[in-house]
Amino acid sequence: MSTASITILMAITLLWTKHTIADYFLQTWWQVSNKSRYCHPGGLLHAFIHVALTPVVFLVLPMPTLAMVGYILLGEFVIHYHLDWTKEQVVRARGWTNMDPQFWRAFGVDQFAHFATYIGIIVVLLSV
Repeated sequence: MSTASITILMAITLLWTKHTIADYFLQTWWQVSNKSRYCHPGGLLHAFIHVALTPVVFLVLPMPTLAMVGYILLGEFVIHYHLDWTKEQVVRARGWTNMDPQFWRAFGVDQFAHFATYIGIIVVLLSV
C-alpha cells in the first residue's frame, strides 16, 4: 500500500474518531433536544465542538494556509449544523421516534452525509 493511501486512511480514521467523540461522548441532552430549533445555542455548540476537533486531521495531512483552514472549518460548521437541523425537522414533522425504522433510516442518512463531508475535507486538503 502506498504512503498516500495510508495517509488518506489515517485521515478518514481520525475524522471518524473525532465524529464519534463529538456525537456520542461530548454531546449532551441539551444539545440533542434543541437541534430542531434554528440557531439555538445547543445546536450551535454541538456543531462548534465538531469544528473544534477537526484540526486533528492535521496530525497526518499537511496544514494549509490559515485562511484555508478557516474556510474548511466554517464550511464544516455550516454543513454540520444544517444537516443536523434538517434531520430533526424531518424526524419531528413525521413524528418518528427511535422505535420507528424510518427514524433509523434518517439517522443513517445523516451520518452518511457527515462522513461524506469528511471525505470532502480530505479532498480539499489534498488539493491545496
